[in-house]
Amino acid sequence: MRKRSVTIDGHRTSISLEDAFWRELAAIAEARHLSLNALVAEIDRARGGQGNLSSALRLHVLETLRQRLSRE
Repeated sequence: MRKRSVTIDGHRTSISLEDAFWRELAAIAEARHLSLNALVAEIDRARGGQGNLSSALRLHVLETLRQRLSRE
């Protein structure tokens, strides 16, 4: 588990995720030509204040991997 600080809409916050999720989030951000902060902010906005941000990030990674597998 690794805690990192990110900036979302000008506000710093800390998020704890397993290293595997941080690596995959970084790869997703890179593939979309976004910074990690921009990707996290996008996911945060999409969750609409519902649930936990760490969980939303994990679910985003899972959904991205599922979509990738279904295309292969």
